[in-house]
Amino acid sequence: MQLHLTDKTALITGASKGIGLAIARVFAAEGCHLHLAARNADAMMEAKGEIETRDGVRVTVHPLDLSTTGAMEALAVAVGGVDILVNNAGDIPAGSLATLKDDDWRRGFDLKLFGYITLSRLYYPKMKGKGGVILNIIGNSGENWDASYIAGSTGNAALMSFTKALGGRSLDHGVRVVAVNPGPVATDRVVEISRKRAQDQLGDPERYPELMKKSPFGRPATVDEIAAAVVFLASDLSSYTSGTILTIDGGGSKRAAV
Repeated sequence: MQLHLTDKTALITGASKGIGLAIARVFAAEGCHLHLAARNADAMMEAKGEIETRDGVRVTVHPLDLSTTGAMEALAVAVGGVDILVNNAGDIPAGSLATLKDDDWRRGFDLKLFGYITLSRLYYPKMKGKGGVILNIIGNSGENWDASYIAGSTGNAALMSFTKALGGRSLDHGVRVVAVNPGPVATDRVVEISRKRAQDQLGDPERYPELMKKSPFGRPATVDEIAAAVVFLASDLSSYTSGTILTIDGGGSKRAAV
């Protein structure tokens, strides 16, 4: 299939590892030029060298802590216009209502919830009338509520509503707004969350592999499985899609509780 992404430009946040880096690699393989933003400059510079050598696209690195509005505004100024914005930077802490403090909630929401909203607010006017795609990487806890990840469930549910509300009207301005809700994915972040759940549910964080084996197909998803769907949604082949959230969790959020 021809995705028609050659010479388009994408900005990807949280792009130094995991899902964000996998998305960057797939976009580059389709001929898309990249702006990568995250805190880990060394990891992004390594990815830049690898991607530019292999795919012949331009890769610009933006080492930033994106947890403040000022940082988001500085990023938008440095990057300029893009065809595709992938909001992926986010680290809402795992834990229960009893264990999380106000600072934990605010820190996680500032980076992910308000970060996605702020960057979308900055880029939506740039895309109006020219076309563009805003794609939010959220998480299936927004529809599969988990008291052991209560802040993440709350923040992700808010981002789902944000995506649907904006995406329902954005086509009036030639902009598509869509999202992907990954379930468990084989990343360091998922291991961290699983350890917290194992502590809450089993009394021992080291028993987290027992919880991961309960995933559909007996395993987490791979980052490449998520990235392939993201790039398709951002492409012209998905041009009639907006306000839609694609859940990729092996059907886990649709299974009856046991």
